[in-house]
Amino acid sequence: MKDNISKTTNNIPDIKQVINFFKQLQDNICNGLAQADGQQTFFEDNWQREQGGGGRTRVLTNGAVFEQAGVNFSYVIGDKMPASATAHRPELQGRTFQACGVSLVIHPKNPYIPTSHANVRFFIAEKEGADPVWWFGGGFDLTPFYPFIEDIKHWHQTAADLCQPFGEEVYQQHKDWCDQYFYLKHRDETRGVGGLFFDDLNDWGFEKSFAYMQAVGEHFLAAYVPIVNKRKNTPYGERERNFQLYRRGRYVEFNLVYDRGTLFGLQTGGRTESILMSMPPLARWEYDFQAPENSAEAKLLDYLKPQSWL
Repeated sequence: MKDNISKTTNNIPDIKQVINFFKQLQDNICNGLAQADGQQTFFEDNWQREQGGGGRTRVLTNGAVFEQAGVNFSYVIGDKMPASATAHRPELQGRTFQACGVSLVIHPKNPYIPTSHANVRFFIAEKEGADPVWWFGGGFDLTPFYPFIEDIKHWHQTAADLCQPFGEEVYQQHKDWCDQYFYLKHRDETRGVGGLFFDDLNDWGFEKSFAYMQAVGEHFLAAYVPIVNKRKNTPYGERERNFQLYRRGRYVEFNLVYDRGTLFGLQTGGRTESILMSMPPLARWEYDFQAPENSAEAKLLDYLKPQSWL
């Protein structure tokens, strides 16, 4: 990454360029996931938002590999910042905003394939007579129910490699941020084995920040599909399926209690069906579930805490 770009050109945000990238990224990820599934393709639902903007929600259901996979592109325009944004950034009050991004969640059929989530986004808030306030955010994370250390190492190595051109410290910083963000305080456990998470990224200037966000989005398939292909034919039975559905409940808890994107979407009058496409098609809760001692299910908890994987 070249850092010798002038401040003038480096800090001018080009939202049209970002939107074009997001649409192409959605196409590429959907094509890659459909190929990995080998049976179903994505249904597309185009929608318009009354207050401004719209999106393309794509969902694959009842596939050979994926029970449900959703990949959503959205572009939202608003004349007032939602409370979820101004709570931590009071300087954004009184500004109009544009927000766009691609978000996806994949719920596989086979319990030995991890659930996965990725999101890349861009936000700009404007006010007459003032410089625009903008930033990028995103990341990807992995939620296995029956973890394999080689899968986790592949996932994190892919993340570390994409971060490398942007600075020696970037992977560790954004890996730690992911562990902190995807943490269920009421369960005292991480949602999964992490990955990358970043937000409010603008101090590198527009071009470098945009390039990093692009790298995160473009490396998702390389991080995830090899794990899918390795585990999709692993035999499983009712016990593994029930545990998968039980652990999916944690996913629901995080998305409804902590996830900023869910709160932002609902508070800005976003499209509810698209916002909640991240929910699994099936999940279960069981009172005070205790996995048998030394079982594969019990060992999952050893993975649900921040640690170094490389």
